[in-house]
Amino acid sequence: MGLVLSLASCEIDNYEEPQSFFTGNVVYDGMPIEVGPSQVRFQLWQPGFGALAPLDVNIAPDGSYSGRFFDGDYKLKFVNGQGPWIAQQQSAQAGDTIFFSLNGDTMMDIEVTPYYIVQNSEISLNGGRVNASVDLDQIITGDNGRGIEYVNLYLNKTELVSNWAEYNINDGDRYNDSESYGIVQEGPGDLSDINNINLSVNLPNPVNYERDYIFARVGIKILGIEDLLFTPTVKLEL
Repeated sequence: MGLVLSLASCEIDNYEEPQSFFTGNVVYDGMPIEVGPSQVRFQLWQPGFGALAPLDVNIAPDGSYSGRFFDGDYKLKFVNGQGPWIAQQQSAQAGDTIFFSLNGDTMMDIEVTPYYIVQNSEISLNGGRVNASVDLDQIITGDNGRGIEYVNLYLNKTELVSNWAEYNINDGDRYNDSESYGIVQEGPGDLSDINNINLSVNLPNPVNYERDYIFARVGIKILGIEDLLFTPTVKLEL
């Protein structure tokens, strides 16, 4: 019995692991689209291997992705309703599903059509106040276009800056008291001119900063879209 179990264990341990890296970015005209950490994903499907189940691939905050998979033929599809964009149609027959073959390490940028893109963004620290400006360009207009619900400024003690887990504090700003707290301006920036959106928020007091720096980025909430569009993350020295 012990010999059988030993041989079975060896057989299980000797399964071949996937060797090919599949990497790239989600882009518009070659420009990566920034999103929240672990908030947006796409799925890979590989037909012909028993029960068909998707392989989830998370998109990093800077718009990049990376995963290791077995070689073979795949279908790539965004989860419906995810991402501040519309997946591009590949053909009348395929719809927005992308068909590709993986044979060794492969890099592939995935082109999408975002509702808006960030043309310019600046974030700076002046005394105890963080100031930000954002310039947006609306890409999808007409019947499929969507307005902007709000624009907020987020801070975090790590690079994973997002709009998750916010709680009220005494001065009306919000933060989360978990290991990775975030601070967000109470209320949206002025949206009368999307080419000149300005935001500002005080560093909350008291807050026990364990480091002499903080990270910041701006999040744009599009009407009817769950996932925010973000500006690049900026490290600010305190």
